[in-house]
Amino acid sequence: MKKRWRCWLSGALVFLFVTGCLATTPPSADKGGLEEKVVVYSPHGKEILQEFEKRFEQAHPHVDVEWLDIGPQEILDRVRSERENPQADVWWGAPSVMFEKAREEGLLQPYHPSYSKALPRQFRAVDDSWTGTSQTPEVIMYNSQKVSPSEAPKDWDDLLDPKWKGKIIIRYPLASGTMRTIFSAMIYRFEQQDHSPQKGYEWLRKLDANTHSYAANPEIMYNQIARGEGVITVWDMPDTVMLKEKKHYPFDYVIPKSGTPVLTEGIAIIKGAKHPKAAEAFYEFVNTQESMRYLAEQYYRIPTRTDVTGLPEWIKDSKITPMDLDFKLVQAKEQELMNYWEQNIKNKSK
Repeated sequence: MKKRWRCWLSGALVFLFVTGCLATTPPSADKGGLEEKVVVYSPHGKEILQEFEKRFEQAHPHVDVEWLDIGPQEILDRVRSERENPQADVWWGAPSVMFEKAREEGLLQPYHPSYSKALPRQFRAVDDSWTGTSQTPEVIMYNSQKVSPSEAPKDWDDLLDPKWKGKIIIRYPLASGTMRTIFSAMIYRFEQQDHSPQKGYEWLRKLDANTHSYAANPEIMYNQIARGEGVITVWDMPDTVMLKEKKHYPFDYVIPKSGTPVLTEGIAIIKGAKHPKAAEAFYEFVNTQESMRYLAEQYYRIPTRTDVTGLPEWIKDSKITPMDLDFKLVQAKEQELMNYWEQNIKNKSK
């Protein structure tokens, strides 16, 4: 009996000691005020997300990063459906037009990042509810074994030169966000002048006349260009550089001198996020100069920040003139324009 009493008393004392310590320890004192986890929705893919989970948790060992790798439209749909009970804290990655939709619907929490002075106005929302992380210019890509730099088209209208007839391969636009943006931009630049898409449609008819084929997916297009079945296409600059440097395709590119569509990838904190401090820390972390350099070197992302040093030469040497586009208007009309192209232009000029 005495032995049982001593054991009970010892256990009680230990319990009182531990609970007393817990009661006098400030919450999250060993976490820098951060919550225990941060939940991220992102389309960036498992490789990038796993890497930044590891990097962030090394910097903040008491915070667990949870992420869901899904497409931008699914993220927007989820954030909408979870409005009353947000399940994510951070949305990392999607074209800025999608973040604008979320902002207009009141789904995002404005946040003024510490590096905002190095972020040009075009790379942020008017209320800082989203900011740009990277930019993607569209370029003219060509087979560098078949076409010399002096011969390569220098601007969009050069693609219509009869000398390129049957030598252009285009990724099927209705299945490609990149191509939908480029085609819509080609129509928009004329529509700005006379408030009609007809001149833009005529431009696409002339491009169709020079087009050898429309590739069902990017890999088919890359292989066709590499084999010389066609020698010219239009594509995004980061992918073109990656294909050239990492996969050793015989590709090079020209940034159209009159201007080019430049898409902005964004990041935002979800309104009503359950872990706001950890969300802010993650937001800042993926946009540090070190993170921007890493993404540029390993994943060919062009930072929106203007103060990032030590970037690869292909970024430092690039002179990009953004095309003056109302992306909100372009996206609103995109489906209508693409349907017209599919029904009235595609393969009609042969």
